This record gives sequence, structure tokens and C-alpha cells, in this order.
Amino acid sequence: MFGAEQGTAPTLDGAKLRIGIVQARFNESITNALAAACRAELLALGVQEKNIDHVLVPGALEVPVALQAMAEREQYDALVALGCIIRGETYHFELVANESGAGVTRLSLDYQLPIANAIITTENMEQAIARQTDKGRDAARVAVEMANLLDTLN
Repeated sequence: MFGAEQGTAPTLDGAKLRIGIVQARFNESITNALAAACRAELLALGVQEKNIDHVLVPGALEVPVALQAMAEREQYDALVALGCIIRGETYHFELVANESGAGVTRLSLDYQLPIANAIITTENMEQAIARQTDKGRDAARVAVEMANLLDTLN
């Protein structure tokens, strides 16, 4: 994904948005960095600190249920999913990556609510470290852009 052409986004303004973040604690050093980068970018885009709610869950498989609880409150313009799944020696990597990703996507569609999925999946810790800041920042930008887009479509 490095060097991928992402296109040019419109000017992003998060001043009127309320954003919820769900962060998995598993691989906490990575997810803390994802969360810090995401929060910093949200603030840089104008989202007010008081309009950012941030909750922690044990791991990536628990992210969707917390997102669902937040979506059901009907007070967020967008949500962000943060986590880090690093391949191990068993099939568990595929299970966690596939199920957490499918859960996030299903919730976004069911609730018609943008959810920026920054549950990163990597082969090793080095790849995770290389992606933690950019992916956290990207998630914030996706959340703001999609919240603004859906506002214009509704």
C-alpha cells in the first residue's frame, strides 16, 4: 500500500462532527500510536476534543460490538475502528482479521454510518510500526470525509 495513489480529497472540515473511536488493546503499543495519530488528525481537522469519544476493548474481535453500541446511541457522525493483528503461526490471524473486518463493514452498512477501519493486519511488528502513524491519520481523514459526504447525500 505504500506509494498507493489515494487521490485528492476535498477540504476536510470536522468542526461540526462528533466522532467515536474504538481501540483494541491487543498489541497496545501499536494501537496507542494509531489512536494518538487519529486523535491528533481529528483535532487538526477541526473536530472539538469534547466531540471525540474514545473507548478501549480487549482485542479486534471485540471492536464491532463496541462500535454497535456506539452506533445505537445515534449521536455520532462517524466512528473509527483501531486495532493491530499480527500474523502468528496459526490460523487465528485469518479468523480475527476476517471476522473483525466483516463485523465493521456490516455495522457501517446496517447503520448507514461511516466507520473508518484502521484495524491493521501485518506479517510482523516491524510492518505494524511502519504503518501505525499513517493509518491512524488516514482513519481520521476517512471518518471526517465520509461523515461530510453522507451529510450531503441525506
